Amino acid sequence: MRIIMFAGKGGVGKTSVASATGIRAAEMGHRTLIMSLDIAHSLSDIFALDKGLVDQNKGMPVKIEDRLWIQELDIQEEIQRNWKDVYKYIAAVFKKTGFDEILAEELAVLPGMEEVSSLLYINRYMQEGDFDVIILDCAPTGESLRFISIPSTLEWYIRKIFKIQRRLVSYIRPVARRFYDVPLPEDDYFEALQNLFERLEGIDTILTDPGITTVRLVVNPEKIVLKETQRIFLYFSLYKMCIDAIVMNRILPPSIEEKYFDDWKESQRRYLKLAEEYFSPVPILPVNLLQSEPLGKRNLAKLGADIYGEHDPTQHFYHDQPYEFQQRNGQFIIRIKLPFISKETIELNRLPEEVVVRVGEFKKHILLPRHVSAYKDVKAKMDGSYLDIIFGGKKDGKEES
Repeated sequence: MRIIMFAGKGGVGKTSVASATGIRAAEMGHRTLIMSLDIAHSLSDIFALDKGLVDQNKGMPVKIEDRLWIQELDIQEEIQRNWKDVYKYIAAVFKKTGFDEILAEELAVLPGMEEVSSLLYINRYMQEGDFDVIILDCAPTGESLRFISIPSTLEWYIRKIFKIQRRLVSYIRPVARRFYDVPLPEDDYFEALQNLFERLEGIDTILTDPGITTVRLVVNPEKIVLKETQRIFLYFSLYKMCIDAIVMNRILPPSIEEKYFDDWKESQRRYLKLAEEYFSPVPILPVNLLQSEPLGKRNLAKLGADIYGEHDPTQHFYHDQPYEFQQRNGQFIIRIKLPFISKETIELNRLPEEVVVRVGEFKKHILLPRHVSAYKDVKAKMDGSYLDIIFGGKKDGKEES
């Protein structure tokens, strides 16, 4: 089974690219599901579907054509399927603290409930083999990062806090009822959390297995978008997820010859070159700006052909991590694979928020995690075919222990 996540800044065209990829995958014979991870779902809109048809399915997959489905989760349905006891308790707490019933029930839909529900479906589809390919249309940056962090966060809570909390509440609940009018969670609440965790077992391995899951970042050739995409690239690398392509969307085509667009075209050429320095050796898939909004299966199929040509979109366009982060002996290390390179040919430049590696004509900008950018000392050494960039020494004016 193959999972491909499409992530990026809001408004860059993630849903269009994800949908076009799904159509192209189905055309090549793969049973394909496109799942929306954005709370503001737009898959049904981009496929120009009757909203009533989608609503009737109550958040379950809707068949578009042979070998192609879309899924937009319905959080109210997911509450009944997965969160009933948890939701009931949280709503009761809000009601006790003075919120009216409607507002309390609205507030009881906590951030993360929809993401966990999506993960439950992915895990189930993986185990049951319902699809060959799952395309994930991610929410904008912050929400997509929360999505990939949920499995490890929940695992930490279950293994470190959950059992102690459950035992403690069982001891103090009878006493608390006499003096405290805010309800403590009943055992059904803890059973529901335990059940959710068990159904998520193994999902973190699936998401971080580069043989199964890869990320494709959708970007426009613009300064602000490119900068945020660089940061997204960093975060996915920290989570050890494989980014196998950058989709450079909405490039002005050469056929546009009006002088009005000359500055735009020159600006885009500049940012395309910069994108190569940021993301190399991950391949960049250029996509020209279309004449009209890609709505409906026909237009999306054309977009899919423009992106991938004759290639199967489910293939791995890049296999290795372009660089990885390690921490050893109080030092933070960025490790880059540079085969057939000697130390003498490498030039290293440190900037406030990034480090620039130059080898001949090759230049790579690596954005630093915020806590690493505070390190004062940086050095580099070759370890076989790997370049290790080592940060240590003083941090924020204090010696590291």
